[in-house]
Amino acid sequence: MNRRTEGTGFKGRAFDAVNTLFLLILISTMIIPLMNTVALSFSTGVDSMEPRVVLWPKEFSLEGYVTVWSKIKLWQPFLNNTIVTVVGTVGHVLLSSIAGYVLIQRSLPGRKLMVSFILLTMMVPGEMIMIPLYIVNKELGLLNSLSALIISGLVSGFSVLLMRNFFLAVPHEMAESARIDGAGELRIFLTLYMPLAAAGLATVTLFEFVSRWNHFTSALMFLNDSTKYTLQIALKSLIIDTASTSSNFIITKNIRMAGIVISLLPLVVIYPFVQKYFVQGVMVGSVKE
Repeated sequence: MNRRTEGTGFKGRAFDAVNTLFLLILISTMIIPLMNTVALSFSTGVDSMEPRVVLWPKEFSLEGYVTVWSKIKLWQPFLNNTIVTVVGTVGHVLLSSIAGYVLIQRSLPGRKLMVSFILLTMMVPGEMIMIPLYIVNKELGLLNSLSALIISGLVSGFSVLLMRNFFLAVPHEMAESARIDGAGELRIFLTLYMPLAAAGLATVTLFEFVSRWNHFTSALMFLNDSTKYTLQIALKSLIIDTASTSSNFIITKNIRMAGIVISLLPLVVIYPFVQKYFVQGVMVGSVKE
């Protein structure tokens, strides 16, 4: 018995060691590129052009940030991206919550048919509706405007069904009691369901915020005016299309990496505030009726 116990203990420790090593290697493939990006962004132009992986700047410098923000004027795409993301996310969360609340009403005729139809829309790949979406925006006169990016994807089946699942977790008796006390549907929705579904709101908000902040295809499809470019299109021009920039100076690596860090900063800032609700929301929202 002792030999078996010792053998099992040794195999368990060896297994844990292999797992730990594997996870460290996996984490390093994500951490090292990020550290290299940040280190290069705080390096001088000359140091950033050296052909090596940098994990700490040789000489600390804000040269890249000053150049990309003022000379290349990344502030304009950043502002456009902020407008599209904030307005689009608020509208998306509000409309998805309203739709989810409507779908839990027991008196709603054809409720299950509506849910099935929403599920059907989630099975259609986004690439298949790109051309119809472009035509619709063209007919509405929304091309080359931030409105096209805001309205596009303003409601999604995933968010509607996710909010529906959160609202289903709220006891129906609480709503009935509020109605007996004279509360209207709007008051019940705002003061009862919305606070109790805070985790769901945080989950949908995080998903939509990240999606809209990183949007690329829709901006590339709808925008032609450089003054309306969002952040991802501007970064694409900065990193790949060097011909679109002035020839009076060289776009060094520290400038490109500074632009990438600026684009990542809002996501890094917002995530710690919603992480607790996000984890809770994913678990609760996975419960089906």
